[in-house]
Amino acid sequence: MKLKSLSKLVRRDNRSIQHKLLTIFSIALVFIIGVNIAMFVNVNTMMNSLERIYVSNLNLDELLSSLGEVHNSMTEYLDTKSSDSLDRYYRADQTFRQYLDMLNTKTVDDDMLMAEKNIYNLSQSYLKVVEETVNAKRGRDVEKYSERYEQACSEYSVVETFIYSLNNARFRSNNREYNVLLTSLKYIELLNVGILIAATILDIVLVYAFTGNIIRPLRNLSDAAKRVSEGDFDVEIEQSSEGDEIGILSGTFAQMLKSIKDYVAKLSESIRNENAMKEKELMMESRVKDAQLKYLQAQINPHFLFNTLNAGAQLAMLEGADKTTVFIDNMASFFRYNIKKLDEDTTIGEELSLVDNYIYILNVRFSGEIHYQKSVDESILGVKVPSMILQPIVENAVNYGIRDIDREKMIEVSCSDAGDHYELSVWDNGKGMSTERIEEVLSGVYTPEKSASGPGSNGIGIGNVCGRLELYFGRSDLLDIKSDGEDSGTEVIICIPKTEE
Repeated sequence: MKLKSLSKLVRRDNRSIQHKLLTIFSIALVFIIGVNIAMFVNVNTMMNSLERIYVSNLNLDELLSSLGEVHNSMTEYLDTKSSDSLDRYYRADQTFRQYLDMLNTKTVDDDMLMAEKNIYNLSQSYLKVVEETVNAKRGRDVEKYSERYEQACSEYSVVETFIYSLNNARFRSNNREYNVLLTSLKYIELLNVGILIAATILDIVLVYAFTGNIIRPLRNLSDAAKRVSEGDFDVEIEQSSEGDEIGILSGTFAQMLKSIKDYVAKLSESIRNENAMKEKELMMESRVKDAQLKYLQAQINPHFLFNTLNAGAQLAMLEGADKTTVFIDNMASFFRYNIKKLDEDTTIGEELSLVDNYIYILNVRFSGEIHYQKSVDESILGVKVPSMILQPIVENAVNYGIRDIDREKMIEVSCSDAGDHYELSVWDNGKGMSTERIEEVLSGVYTPEKSASGPGSNGIGIGNVCGRLELYFGRSDLLDIKSDGEDSGTEVIICIPKTEE
């Protein structure tokens, strides 16, 4: 697993080849140094263990030697009563006590440690007797120091025997530990050799994998370049995920090959198009002329109608027919708006004026049976909107809502500021719509306005309004239809987003 991780690390490294080489060799070097440090620590630990084995025996030897020095210096003082021998006794006593302090003095579940405790207690008793012997000698109490001297010699033999016994037991135990440590040391030596061999193999594998990671893309590029030189541009370049020089070279070569293929394709297409254009040039000239004539004719008809209405209005004014004059003026205004505004921006105020003209014309036509009301926030009349969004909604309300009902026909138009948007509403008290029909109209599945594209209709329905609102504002949720069902009327709501000028 570690080998795979290191290999992935090398492949995902986006640095240059120089950095990658430094990385791989640094990893190998750190690994080898780590192995050597581990070997050194293991060997050092084993040597410390060996040293601890013999330190315990050495301390017991020193303890035994200092015990003999105490006893000998005491005997010498008893024989000579010299100050030098007395001084030697005190120094030996102090040294012996220092070695005693290194012994165990607690009760534990270990035979050797308990033996140390016994030696400590016996030695303390022995030192006390020796001290009493020396003091009796200094006090010239011959009987007392002779008695204490015999006691001291007896306790000395006991302490010496205990120390010899413990030292022998320590030696046997330490000898067993030494054999175990020696065996472990051999195993550690074999383990260290195995780790060094594994580190060497790992180093070789990493170097092989890295160099292969370099050579493989170069070999692929070489084969691709050879095929391109032979005219085969359908060569698939293996994209390298590397961010080094080879990855950059591979990506650049692939981009160059793609550019060459695109250029050849465009050149071939250009030649074909040029030949086709030459064949169609004469026919295109004649069709352009026909289109220009039809375009002029399409402009002449609405303008002729508009100019004719203006002339009729002037004639009615001269003859004193005021109602006819107003009617023709409204008709002229309606057609003027259609001619000039269909492809231009307009304002909410101009859209309301168009609806006023339209309702007036209808009421003249239908003897005033349409009751029309407006509720307008004057502050939003100058807001820019696409043209012809209110009048088609009102026209649909007339044609499909109130035209064939027997009750009073009503249409209400309201314009208000709704906070984050402006709201335009067209409500009628006509036939109403089912929920299914509303969904069909909004989704474009049902388009009743197509049936109205005849006399008396402008041919612009709800679908057209939705499309122009979406193109103008870049949103498709700006028109909604509400109705409670049959004979409950319909309300169409247009939301105008507030945008910065």
